[in-house]
Amino acid sequence: MRVATSYAALVSDFLEREGVTAEVVHLDGAVESAVRLGVADAVADVVETGSTLKKQGLEIFGPVILESHAVLIAARESIEGLETLRRRLQGVMVAHQYVLMDYDLPAALLDAASKITPGLESPTVSQTRDSEWVAVRVMVPRAETNHVMDALYELGARAILVSAIHAARI
Repeated sequence: MRVATSYAALVSDFLEREGVTAEVVHLDGAVESAVRLGVADAVADVVETGSTLKKQGLEIFGPVILESHAVLIAARESIEGLETLRRRLQGVMVAHQYVLMDYDLPAALLDAASKITPGLESPTVSQTRDSEWVAVRVMVPRAETNHVMDALYELGARAILVSAIHAARI
């Protein structure tokens, strides 16, 4: 068996600990295409969702080889720009957790809609050309997007739009 990976030493150590005999093929990038190209029988790669692997006709099997997370480490004394870097990283992390939702709504339903989409502090509400309608903009947890859209639509909201957030400062 041949296993393609960009992390040859890590995968070799793992296979040895698990008692698996395999040839580890080191590749720099595009590891997920190795099976289709005939370079390997399996791949060991870094994945978040597995969607790229699925596009190549592969499926995830076996145990996780390594779980990781990022940690920002600095000396005790102040480092110029560190706080700016920290805010930027935090902003990207927030952006991955939320989407921006815009919708139009009869003004009379605003209190009910605010219970569905309270936002982080409060929704942003703007008057539309039709004085009986308002436009609402609010951050919504990404995982709740479809449920929130369904609830808003049932309430009477229309033109419900969802946009990705690339960075934020909260």
